[in-house]
Amino acid sequence: MIQSVSEINISEKIGIAFSGGVDSSLLAKIVNDLGYKTTLLTMGFKNSHDVNFSKKISKSLDLEHKTLLIGEKTFPQIIEKIHDTIKTDNLSWNENCIAFYYIAKLAKKHGIRLVLTANGIDELFCGYNAYREAISQSEQIVKKMMEAKLENEISMMKAVNLIASEFEVSITQPFLTEKFIQFAKKIPIDEKIKDANDMIRKHIVRKIALAIGIPHEAALQRKKAMQYGSSIHKNLIKIRKI
Repeated sequence: MIQSVSEINISEKIGIAFSGGVDSSLLAKIVNDLGYKTTLLTMGFKNSHDVNFSKKISKSLDLEHKTLLIGEKTFPQIIEKIHDTIKTDNLSWNENCIAFYYIAKLAKKHGIRLVLTANGIDELFCGYNAYREAISQSEQIVKKMMEAKLENEISMMKAVNLIASEFEVSITQPFLTEKFIQFAKKIPIDEKIKDANDMIRKHIVRKIALAIGIPHEAALQRKKAMQYGSSIHKNLIKIRKI
């Protein structure tokens, strides 16, 4: 993970798409420990889980933290704008692109042109709940699911960067490089998920997080994906069905 971040060409201060969960906290700690000027970037609706939780964890990490609250009045226009730009009805793609629209907007406001995100960890280390059903069948099914999720994530992040380009911001995923993907695939499945009843998952990632000083609350807590923790999903469904 350290090597993957080190291989990114960084020449200025960088932002971290930050929710306070284990993945973004781990990335933030690695980047900061490497000596880069790091700013944590969080977006969400007022009083959403990620907005509140990220404030708490950012203080524990002692890192600069900036937040953007999504305006309810302008949200419908942003929904339409994103949908028209990426031209897909895929709900997850729309939600993630909306989220990164606000992250990129926040980054530009603070003079940040490069934002790193921990996308890839959930795919490679069985973070999604769907992996529980897969492991109940076989490790081969887990690996097959992993390939499909990786393909989707890599494609989706191209759409995310299209959205972020409006703000002249680049979104980079150090844990979705081919080199890191091939390395992560070699890690035994039982270091990632134990069985169908495993509600925690990503065990080796959580161990690493604790080992480098991530607060227990961030390292061990189960946390919803960004579109849920920010309340984007909830508000999007209220307005329209994509």
